[in-house]
Amino acid sequence: MQIHSIFRAACIIAAATATTTLTGCASIVSGTNQVMSVETLSKTGKVDGATCKLQNDKGVYYVTTPGTVNVHRAYGDLSVTCEKAGMPAGLAVIKSTTKGMMAGNILFGGFIGAGVDAASGAAYDYPVLLQIMMGESVGNPLLPAPVAGAPAVSGGMN
Repeated sequence: MQIHSIFRAACIIAAATATTTLTGCASIVSGTNQVMSVETLSKTGKVDGATCKLQNDKGVYYVTTPGTVNVHRAYGDLSVTCEKAGMPAGLAVIKSTTKGMMAGNILFGGFIGAGVDAASGAAYDYPVLLQIMMGESVGNPLLPAPVAGAPAVSGGMN
């Protein structure tokens, strides 16, 4: 009976270790934060020195362009407002995307791991480069209409 108890305890410990190790796969692989580059543009070219405010349901972040900022990943959209004296503001709403590793997380980490990553924001990504067009509003029908003839905001490449 003693060997049976030891074997059972070892199995329970192994299962608990596997469960805690495999949950939260995306948070382990890429974390809950993401570095993003932000550039501001006008019809005539790059605009340096604009102050941008990025906001999602996990926090508010500031950057002066061109620059990089560390944001907390989230399911929700990222609202971006860039301002510079003498220029109309650039407004954009950037959609988050679900990472492909979420499927693997469900397979190997179970729904607990997927839930951990969804709640922490680790399961989501924003584009690495944001190019915000000054005088434009892009990505949200509630924002003011964009300036006619100006190019659209680019979310960049992942």
